[in-house]
Amino acid sequence: MMHRIVEAVVSIPAIYRTIFLLVCSNCFMTFAWYGHLKNMASKPWWVAAIVSWGIALFEYLLQVPANRIGYTTLTLAQLKIMQEVITLSVFVPFALIFMGEKFRLDFIWAALCLCGAVFFIFRK
Repeated sequence: MMHRIVEAVVSIPAIYRTIFLLVCSNCFMTFAWYGHLKNMASKPWWVAAIVSWGIALFEYLLQVPANRIGYTTLTLAQLKIMQEVITLSVFVPFALIFMGEKFRLDFIWAALCLCGAVFFIFRK
């Protein structure tokens, strides 16, 4: 049974596995970097740092294999731009929903700039 699951996962194209792992990784990263601003504002900074490091461990457990898988089919620049697009795609909902930030047009402008970066890095 486990062998079939592994075969099914490996049969998924590397780029999709990379995207999935990077999205999951970025969820952990965003909470590690910014979640303490809301949940631990009254705690000493070093407590927030230790908790953030614990959360960041899970980020790295997903991010390292994602980059290794992605680097089999993407250039380093493509991998980095993909990471930045995913980071913004995770950060904006986090900022709006979890942190209660107000929506700003700057989010759109930043996304458009990243679209330009994607165009230039992924064009042939």
